Amino acid sequence: MATATMIARRLAGATRPTIHEADEQGMASLIAAAESAGVRRFVYLSFPGVEKAIGTPLERAKLATEERLRGSAMQRVIIRSDAFQEIHFGAAARFDVAAGKITIIGRGDSKRRWVSTGDIAALVASVAVEPDPPSLITVGGPEAMTKNEAVAFVEEVAGRRMKVQHMPRPIARMAIRLLNKRNDALASAFGAGLLQDIRPADWDDAALRERGITPRTASDFLRQQAESTASRG
Repeated sequence: MATATMIARRLAGATRPTIHEADEQGMASLIAAAESAGVRRFVYLSFPGVEKAIGTPLERAKLATEERLRGSAMQRVIIRSDAFQEIHFGAAARFDVAAGKITIIGRGDSKRRWVSTGDIAALVASVAVEPDPPSLITVGGPEAMTKNEAVAFVEEVAGRRMKVQHMPRPIARMAIRLLNKRNDALASAFGAGLLQDIRPADWDDAALRERGITPRTASDFLRQQAESTASRG
């Protein structure tokens, strides 16, 4: 959750901390401190497809931290969560329902399991204390939905058309390379959008439901956003 918050702040104009400082060096220090304190279990939040080697700062930081945990004596639980509804269906990710402007990286036809931050927070709390959790959990929300389907849904609920732009995959890859050092948060945001377009979800919400968590659908979140916009109009 801290990573998502940090990236959102960086996209809003903050210059520090960098992803390397927060999600690689900072996490390495936290793991070392946990080991020194005798912590027995460490739960870490990553994302599916992190090994795809798109080449973003966030990807490198997540992979480094996963590897660091594999070498630790602590019991590790790595949760690879699909994209958060609150982030990737929000203005910071250029899915701005209020402004009626949406940018989609790639074709927008890959189904993903957009998930609520609250549901993932509940999952983290659960696996932190259960007797013997798996070392790797890949999880998403209850509903598989493409970006194009999400746009069509909010247009129907809001009763108006969105201005939609598609960024071709080659342009996104070029932007990632150009921005890697200049703006690591934006490079990682482009990388997330690209990964969502090339890697359809083959995971589900089982890890949530098995622990008594009833996950929020992407449609419910999008309906709330669209209805809120319509009421203001």
